[in-house]
Amino acid sequence: MIFIESACEIGTTTSGKNETTCGISMTRARKRPKNLPPGPTPFPIIGNLHLLGDHPNQSLAKLAKIHGPIMFLKLGRINTLVISSAAAAKEVLQKQDLAFSTRHIPDALHAHDHSINSSAWMPVGAQWRTLRRILNNNIVSGDALNANQHLRNQKVQQLIAYCRKASQCNESVDIGRAAFRTSLNLLSNTVFSKDLIDPFEDSGKEFKEVFGNIMIEAAKPNLVDFFPVFKKMDPQGIRRRMSGHFGKVFEMIEEMMKERLVMKRWKQEDDVLDRCLKI
Repeated sequence: MIFIESACEIGTTTSGKNETTCGISMTRARKRPKNLPPGPTPFPIIGNLHLLGDHPNQSLAKLAKIHGPIMFLKLGRINTLVISSAAAAKEVLQKQDLAFSTRHIPDALHAHDHSINSSAWMPVGAQWRTLRRILNNNIVSGDALNANQHLRNQKVQQLIAYCRKASQCNESVDIGRAAFRTSLNLLSNTVFSKDLIDPFEDSGKEFKEVFGNIMIEAAKPNLVDFFPVFKKMDPQGIRRRMSGHFGKVFEMIEEMMKERLVMKRWKQEDDVLDRCLKI
């Protein structure tokens, strides 16, 4: 039995041999409990960080062959439980999901208090359940998906038309940009009832840059995540840059909310934004 002091982060990766590796990051512990699973001996200060290499998923799969499907690593100051068998992963992710639901939050996502206001990161509680209920009822429920089916069809047709137009003009198609534009407009129509990017023009560079930068900063290995003592220093500047990117997103959303408050007098049908503004 493993005693988890508080929040843990669950992430899954797959190696080339279809071995699933599930990592659960735990909070710092002053003393290592005697009943922890087997694992490689950690070095002072860095722990087992040196064992991850350039391809952590492959490294973890190799270590699991030595130490077993449930393995303990110390990544800097963070105690980490690694699960690499389907049976153990099912136990953690399905049968005991509530016990493991609270996550260790990467430092970058503390920018603009995103960690306490996002349903993806906030701890399970009344506010989390309220946000999940709003999402389920308005976006991912069967009725909501059926109601928005025409939007999905429309955006796919626009994507096909864009590719056909480029072919007729003998122009190349940036698949990544076209897919991003289609996905963003589908989401924006579901929530805001409008396109954020012209589906037939090479626009929306600023949107792609902002969201792309958020993904880049969130995915960067952050020294603070392994050595929390450096949190106030933010030595890599990741949280500072993330605050700037989040700020730009919030400015965009605020402008759309102001526009909606003016429009709602003659707008007949409600979308997700209208229903959220009524809460």
